Amino acid sequence: MFTKRIIPCLDVDNGRVVKGTSFVNLRDAGDPAELAAYYNDQGCDELVFLDITASSDNRNTMVNVVEQVSAEVFIPLTVGGGIRSISNIRDMLRAGADKISLNTAAVKDPQLVRESAQEFGSQCIVAAIDAKRNEDLGIWEVYVNGGRTPVGLNVIEWARELVDLGAGELLLTSMDTDGQQSGYDLDLLKSVSESVSVPVIASGGAGEMEHIYNAFERGKADAVLAASIFHFGKYTVNDVKKYLKEQGIAVRI
Repeated sequence: MFTKRIIPCLDVDNGRVVKGTSFVNLRDAGDPAELAAYYNDQGCDELVFLDITASSDNRNTMVNVVEQVSAEVFIPLTVGGGIRSISNIRDMLRAGADKISLNTAAVKDPQLVRESAQEFGSQCIVAAIDAKRNEDLGIWEVYVNGGRTPVGLNVIEWARELVDLGAGELLLTSMDTDGQQSGYDLDLLKSVSESVSVPVIASGGAGEMEHIYNAFERGKADAVLAASIFHFGKYTVNDVKKYLKEQGIAVRI
């Protein structure tokens, strides 16, 4: 049985970790390297670093911050935000990343997913999707530029296309539940998980340990991303893992 993964997320803006609600109202959560070391010591399975304003500001990911973070962790590190070329990916891998997250660039140039998967291997390419319900269209719609811009794509169809292009994993964030701490969007999560053949990481909405359990059991996620509950001290990674193990979920202690 594959173990389920618990992954803290470092959303970074101007060199500081921040956390907002539905992608707005950001508040400071600490220094990226210090938090990375803290979570590494706690026993998290992986770490995600997202430079959340790199795409909207039309700049590259901060290499120096990635280098500082990678120096503090001995677990897989996924890096995203502002990555738009094979050269950018190579720079991030040299800076210490193990996986690369593509979001805005993948929508603008889907062939980048195919080319990067061929160049570095599908296991290295995590396709990120920021999703929001569009009641008028009756779909979950894809957003880019850090959740600022809707692009009219159906999330389910886009998820399938990303896997066909070679993405080895999907990072699925519900903008509707992000930062609300009211639980993941289980309908969205299950719909995507059952539509693709690669692991799906749930993101957006963890407020209680039960929410993480539900993401695995009802949402069919392979991993969960969380920020607020960890950054502001509500739970530790070990708290969550002990709870999940008691509920019969296979985790690495």
